Parts: sequence; structure tokens; C-alpha cells
Amino acid sequence: MRQIDDTDREIIRLLVEDARRPYNEIAETVGLSPPTVSDRVERLQELGVIRRFTVDLDHGILTDGLSLLVTVNARPGYVDEVKESLASFEGVEHVFVTADAHLVCKTNLRERAVETLLSDAIGEDAVLEYDVQLLVEDEWNPQPGTIEFVPDCVECGNTVTSEGESTRIEGELYHFCCPSCRSQFADRYERLQEGVSN
Repeated sequence: MRQIDDTDREIIRLLVEDARRPYNEIAETVGLSPPTVSDRVERLQELGVIRRFTVDLDHGILTDGLSLLVTVNARPGYVDEVKESLASFEGVEHVFVTADAHLVCKTNLRERAVETLLSDAIGEDAVLEYDVQLLVEDEWNPQPGTIEFVPDCVECGNTVTSEGESTRIEGELYHFCCPSCRSQFADRYERLQEGVSN
């Protein structure tokens, strides 16, 4: 399986700076043709490295809401539930889960919506404690650095290395650490499909 190289990293860096940057401008910078850059971007999307192209809004100019940083200490077993609730709440921009099961989210909310977030989205039963801080400034500056493409094998969960394989099954791309895992997955998938059609 082909890994991400320095050219891919440079393309990602340029797109992070400006997702609307034309491919011919990227091509000039990385020394490739625009169609080759387009192919690489499509491959990065197919692999799931690039999930979407988005817009970075300045909420200080566009809204009269409050920028808040909310930290939630969820009860054991409730982390996923609280994360989903926070992520689906209107005005929540980012949700992060720390290694010690704390959830941190950045929000832009009108003042009354803060109470709704705390009572409805988070819910008292799922939370041990929470903290709300008013943000006065924030800067988003992602750095691709020396990123590597390290997906997990869908069959066994091991990390897929350069010796791994990728296979498209009914339009969906799957990554495997070895031919054996690919074969086992494909066989089980086929048996499941036969069971559904019977």
C-alpha cells in the first residue's frame, strides 16, 4: 500500500492554509502538473486523510454569541453519549476527548443557550462535573508536520504498514495489514451478502 510522501504532506499543508487554493498554484509549488495534484487530492480523500473542505468563520464578526470553552468530566460509561450530545448541539464547533475521559468543546452560543447546553445536551446523570470558561481569543493553526498514514486493519485491528493492502468492496475502501486479513474479511463479507439475499 502506498504511503503518504513529502509531496502529499506539502499538498495537505497548502490546502490547510487555503482549501480553495487552485490546483495549478499547488502544482507550481510542488513541481507536479495540475491533473497529478488533482489525482493526489482525490486519493487522499479516498483514503480518508482529507475528510472535507470547509470554511473557517470568524464568529467575533458574524455572531453576538459567547465563545466558550466547556470541559466536562463524564461518569464512567457515559463518555460516548456525552460526546454525541455535545457534537450535535447547535453552536458547538469542536469536541475533543482526552485520555482521562474528559470532554472539551469550543462553542459559540447565545447567553441563554449556555444553560440549555448544560442541562439538555450534557445532562446531570452523565456528568460528574463541568467547567465553563469565556474565551477572549482563539486561533486555529493545524500543522500537518510529518504526518504518516497509519489506518487500522478492519479485520484484526493491527496498524496497517506499507506492506498492507487496500481493497474496494462495493464502492467502500477497506485497509488490511496482510493478505490473510483481506481474504478473511472478503470471505465473511461474501457469506453475509449471500445470507441477506437468501
